[in-house]
Amino acid sequence: MPFETIKYEVADQILTITLNRPDKLNAFNPTMQHELIEAFDKADADDNVRAIIVTGEGRAFCAGADLSSGADTFDRDARRGPVRRNADGSADYSDPQVRDGGGQVTLRIFKCLKPVIAAVNGPAVGIGVTMQLAMDIRIASEAARFGFVFSQRGIVPEAASSWFLPRIVGISQALEWCYTGRVFPAQEALEGKLVSRVVPADQLLDTARTLAKEIAAKTAPVSVALIRQMMWRMMGADDPMEAHKIDSRGIYERGRSDDVKEGVSSFLEKRPAQFKNKVSADMPPYFPWWDEREYK
Repeated sequence: MPFETIKYEVADQILTITLNRPDKLNAFNPTMQHELIEAFDKADADDNVRAIIVTGEGRAFCAGADLSSGADTFDRDARRGPVRRNADGSADYSDPQVRDGGGQVTLRIFKCLKPVIAAVNGPAVGIGVTMQLAMDIRIASEAARFGFVFSQRGIVPEAASSWFLPRIVGISQALEWCYTGRVFPAQEALEGKLVSRVVPADQLLDTARTLAKEIAAKTAPVSVALIRQMMWRMMGADDPMEAHKIDSRGIYERGRSDDVKEGVSSFLEKRPAQFKNKVSADMPPYFPWWDEREYK
């Protein structure tokens, strides 16, 4: 079935996911939540997808949650029906009905095995910016605007952004943006290290595609998948020994692979490498090395 709220387009081994509710400034709703998760599932299963770009249709990236439900927008009981209750009448927070939809999207992106590039074409507010935090590289148009506006709506940050944001920009910058809830321009996002570069609007997608093509053309898919998970997951490690353990397993297993033989031979022979190992079939036996956390 075709997607309703996003576009899913693969060309030159690059998947472009476009948030596609331009009449609503690509506002996030439950359908978009489920479709984004499905899109990342589909991308991970497709060896022809080497990199992913996420952008927005029209003049916005994503204006945040769809507020068409008015004051009840964030009231779970009003919108989804009452959650389970404990014997004392308090909410049973383990009920999946309590789960934040934006967090389910960022957790899925976090687990992705392909590099993810955000091409931020316009306003990105609320979930429109927090969904980007699980993406690897954020490139902004000069027209982009960002806002962690939760404090101004009487709510709190979501999409696991209290884990992601301080790790990306530091605790002081994260708190300033979240305390004030102000909307700020692309240049401030660059200075605060939220984005890696700011480019003219007409160069945004070309810039993102050039980077994605470099990854697709020159690198080993299995190596890239492992690198992505190594970097992200080691941000929570309590000692560098944990990184050393995983590095050592990776060097051992990949060192024996056909990809490494090809990588070394192509370098010595001064020719492009032809990597054959696939993410779908050739991940090493130690992967995954972590225990998946459950919501409870």
